[in-house]
Amino acid sequence: MDVRDDRRTGILKACLDRLKSHPLAKVGPGLITGVADDDPSGIATYAQAGAQYGLAMLWTMPLAFPLMAAIQSMCADLGRVTGRGLAANIKAAFPPFVLYGVVGLLLIANTLNIAADVSAMGEVAELVTGINRHAMTACFVFATLLMQVFIPYHRYVHFLKWLTLSLLAYAAVLFTVHVPWHQVALRTFWPNFTPDASSAVVIVGVFGTTISPYLFFWQAAEEIEDMENARESAPLVRDPGAAPTELRRIRWDTWRGMFYSDLAAWFIMLATAVTLHVAGVTRIDTAAQAASALRPLAGDFAYALFAAGIFGVGMIGVPVLAGSGAYALSEALDWKEGLERRVADARGFYAIIAVSVLLGLVLQYSPVSPMRALFISAVINGVVAVPLMAVVILLVSKPSVMGDFTAGWAVRALGWLGTVVMGVGAMAMLAAH
Repeated sequence: MDVRDDRRTGILKACLDRLKSHPLAKVGPGLITGVADDDPSGIATYAQAGAQYGLAMLWTMPLAFPLMAAIQSMCADLGRVTGRGLAANIKAAFPPFVLYGVVGLLLIANTLNIAADVSAMGEVAELVTGINRHAMTACFVFATLLMQVFIPYHRYVHFLKWLTLSLLAYAAVLFTVHVPWHQVALRTFWPNFTPDASSAVVIVGVFGTTISPYLFFWQAAEEIEDMENARESAPLVRDPGAAPTELRRIRWDTWRGMFYSDLAAWFIMLATAVTLHVAGVTRIDTAAQAASALRPLAGDFAYALFAAGIFGVGMIGVPVLAGSGAYALSEALDWKEGLERRVADARGFYAIIAVSVLLGLVLQYSPVSPMRALFISAVINGVVAVPLMAVVILLVSKPSVMGDFTAGWAVRALGWLGTVVMGVGAMAMLAAH
């Protein structure tokens, strides 16, 4: 090896050390989970709320934040304390029909959601590059699949963390347009809309895409992945001395990640409210349509930022959707699971990921439209979320499950409030259709 090779090796090592020491590299699963919540189908929902109602729906985000953060925090605690994922804990504490009913519906909803997400990514790619959307969709699908299957979790997770910066695109859009900040502040905390079937569907859609069952399974599973990756760690029921530090970390990481997610959703809603709604564009069916509609109203820069955000969150959202289903079914069937494992050691786990993502691709060529798939997914998520949230709260309240680390009354109260809100919302959505 000559001097130049030594220099190149030194530079590469220094770059890797800088990346590892960057504050973003130190955040936990909460940030990735939060950004995955704002997947392309979620962006479409928030964009529709802003386009249809202007500033009138901004209040949904401050209300949703503590509810989503509480339930995700409980899921994270459950995984770190017990060393088992959500499905494994449900299997141990509830009858089999509860487990298999929830996991089956989760897999169906996730696959339909993947189909809607990759369709949106392909559509945006066609707008930006001119290349056929189906070809671009296939590229995105195989890229996400190859990364999940062949890159170990401890490396793959760094890639996901850097992709979380894509949500900043929606804040940047606001610098390109006029924003009436006084009215924005007022409507963020004081609703002003006419309650009817149409507004009920939009509100339910916002809460349904913000508090999603697949995130519950993912958050618990990734706490376990992080724990096992830190070789000397053990579940807190076996290592109670680490509990104060770990539970404090989880609380900070989860609430921060959910706040970032919630704020980004608020930015999306606001950006479309002050552009599309003001211009009379009140119907948005896909995230790509929102990006396209922005171009003549806010310019190429705003359009490019919005499109870039869709790409970034899609590359996070699709793996999380596929991975959460794989964790859930693998735990239910007692298969080896984990993104840190090699394919040969967890064939069933990776097969579920592959089938979910490839089915999402196949649906692009079926008579089922992406928007129809998204609606069916939203209905299933609405049905699953309510009993699943109740199950999570019951699990983290049991000393037989959590030992000395049962959830406090405040977070449980927020969890039950979120369950009621989601229950009322699901009934309203079903009644409206």
